[in-house]
Amino acid sequence: MNTHNAWEGLGRQLRIDSIRASSAAGSGHPTSSMSAADLMAVLVDGHLRYDFEDPSDPRNDHLIFSKGHASPLLYSIYRAAGAIDDAALLSYRERGSDFQGHPTPALPWVDVATGSLGQGLPIAVGIALAGKRLDRLPYRVWVLAGDGEMAEGSMWEAFQYAGFAGLDNLTVIVDVNRLGQSGETMHGWDLDAYARRLEAFGWQAIEVDGHDVDAIDAAYARATATTDRPTAIVARTVKGSGVSAVADHLGMHGKALVDADAALVELGAGTHERITVEVHRPEGDRRPHAFELGTLDLPRYAVGSTEATRRAFAEALVAIGRARGDVVALDGDVGNSTYTDLFAAALPDRFFEMYIAENQLVAAAVGLQVRGWVPFAATFGAFWSRAFDFIRMAAVSRANIRLSGSHAGVNIGTDGPSQMALEDIAAMRTVWGSTVLYPSDANQAAQLVLAMADHPGVVYMRTTRGATPVIYEPDDSFPIGGSRVLRSTGDDDVTLIGAGVTLHEALKAADLLAVDGIAARVIDLYSIKPIDSATLAIAARDTGRIVTAEDHRPQGGLGESVLTALAGEGATARVVQLGVTGMPGSATPEEQLADAGIDARAIAAAARRLMADVPREPANAGEPAFAGKEA
Repeated sequence: MNTHNAWEGLGRQLRIDSIRASSAAGSGHPTSSMSAADLMAVLVDGHLRYDFEDPSDPRNDHLIFSKGHASPLLYSIYRAAGAIDDAALLSYRERGSDFQGHPTPALPWVDVATGSLGQGLPIAVGIALAGKRLDRLPYRVWVLAGDGEMAEGSMWEAFQYAGFAGLDNLTVIVDVNRLGQSGETMHGWDLDAYARRLEAFGWQAIEVDGHDVDAIDAAYARATATTDRPTAIVARTVKGSGVSAVADHLGMHGKALVDADAALVELGAGTHERITVEVHRPEGDRRPHAFELGTLDLPRYAVGSTEATRRAFAEALVAIGRARGDVVALDGDVGNSTYTDLFAAALPDRFFEMYIAENQLVAAAVGLQVRGWVPFAATFGAFWSRAFDFIRMAAVSRANIRLSGSHAGVNIGTDGPSQMALEDIAAMRTVWGSTVLYPSDANQAAQLVLAMADHPGVVYMRTTRGATPVIYEPDDSFPIGGSRVLRSTGDDDVTLIGAGVTLHEALKAADLLAVDGIAARVIDLYSIKPIDSATLAIAARDTGRIVTAEDHRPQGGLGESVLTALAGEGATARVVQLGVTGMPGSATPEEQLADAGIDARAIAAAARRLMADVPREPANAGEPAFAGKEA
């Protein structure tokens, strides 16, 4: 179209369809959609390069609605582009419809799920990084952001990083409509307040009237012509624009219009011919850059030696990265502790230092996987808690990301509780479709890193700071969802279950118990989710007594995973959970384990108490599982 009147007509149509969709649903955010309609009309007709018939084309631009609540507008764009019909549009928010209240990749044109504000732009940074450094294709990343989410710290992590990285293929359109959900936004219509901040972060900021289609067009042209820095279009708009009953009215956020028919009449619905946009398709070579492939040579550690699983994780990652050109690594300024600095040295073109910004760290990984890259992101296990919402939303996005959390538990020693991951297993277990791995030695860690590379969903590996004994052969296999029985006599009295550092403490405890004539089965529960329920049920049947030990809070961790698995199998046993119940201070790793009551002596003592409390015969079939938590 590319004409003033046609763009205005398209903006009007997008408003009409946004109202129709939300009114059909009886809910939604039409006014938030209406404020940005002109901004999107000019973009999709004049500047977006996208093939709706081939959403997987690597040359396609990317359009991300960071203000995901404006989904009626996004779906109206799809309708205008001819990608969907009217029936699909009007199925908005219906049960079973892919046109959900906030966008998800259930639709092929949606890269990632948004709706938790402050996430779209940080993820877009990851996609833009892929375009500049990995794919090396000229696609652009366009982001529609709301002024309300500009209060989110994650937005400023993204602004800071994108400016630092000079991502000139990234443009954010800030819809400054002044009104949030409960009142006016922090800066109202003060466009200069936004522009000054953005410029300080290294962005080009262009202030426009968000309803002047010619000014919008000029701003987009300027953005695409700018090199060496990203561009922010700061647009003054009116929430509910086009309908006098709701325009710039507080209290209309997230509500279908009361009188939709009158609003549609005011917008001229039915009096104009429906516009179908011929979105410009991308041009040029569609082949993204490919890195050289090598042969896989996983690190091998001698049985009887000692090595930290955090180092084994990194050394295995380097080996996999050399063998596979699609593997990339990210870190949050702790690479000399997580040892991802080894990857940075070996494969610098595929390493991303994200600095101390954990939200952006996860978001960049999600963005990179949008383009088919295989991201491994690492930091201390404790610090993933800052980014939990991004991890949760990664699952909604069906994203395939691999996270490594090092320095887990009290075993880190003298640093104290601020650095100790004691809640990470519980948090990661709750994420939909997630996988939680906790290797106990270096060879096991290396094999599990290899398995992570092609495993779908959010995959979390917990590693330890200190060196642990190597007990497995380099070529041993560790399938995700499995476990290892390391000690069993065939006439076991009690089962000891651990992972990571507590697995080694359980082995020592078994030796202590053997002196007393107590035979202990020892299980390495390296895959906490999914869990090897069958092996646990057999242990419950055979011994009737189970002690779990974990360098983690008892709530939601290894012990509760075992109890849940036993319940699912209908298995019965007397179960004692040992975990970190107190607040640690500074002490040596050995002192920390003893103080927390999860070292070998504590495990053996718990087993002896179980032997005294429960007869030597296994638990009766009708006896319920019991969890006794001990410090």
